[in-house]
Amino acid sequence: MKLFSNPKYWSIPKRWYFFGIPLGALIFFILGIIFWGGFNTALEMTNTEKFCISCHEMENTVYQEYKKSPHYNPVSGVSASCPDCHVPKQYIPKLARKIAASTEVWHTIIGTIDTPEKFEKHRAEMAERVWAKMKATDSRECRNCHSEARMNLAKQSKRARKKHNIEYMRKKNKTCIDCHKGIAHNMPEDEE
Repeated sequence: MKLFSNPKYWSIPKRWYFFGIPLGALIFFILGIIFWGGFNTALEMTNTEKFCISCHEMENTVYQEYKKSPHYNPVSGVSASCPDCHVPKQYIPKLARKIAASTEVWHTIIGTIDTPEKFEKHRAEMAERVWAKMKATDSRECRNCHSEARMNLAKQSKRARKKHNIEYMRKKNKTCIDCHKGIAHNMPEDEE
């Protein structure tokens, strides 16, 4: 009982205080800021086109296709890069996407798609997976740039106006990716 009755044993020594804050708490806070800053820096570094095409599988296949697409060199001059279409802007979905991307790193390490032939063999499977994710999120990444509210339906063809009508899309359970597959990359052979 002497241990608990004597404040000397359980109180924080005054020399550990820095401006009224325990030194341990201050150190913990500073380390937390450093960790969070480093984590977010790494997250953003992996969210660039340069990082995406650092794997030769991507640089030699889908990146070359993308460079021929309207997203790479649009009339407006404002292009969309790999992360714009494949990584959510919102923080929690972005984290989830980055965690899911770890399987892509694993497949790069084991060489699942390290040759053009292997890539083509898996193209349909990979495309279906991306399309399913886009469908599940109502083409969220498309809508980061292509908002329905700012679409100029008057400049579109009659068919496009009908298809881009919000009520029509909801009634048919359609989203951007349902009609715009292959807009930035070649379609798998069995999908064409």
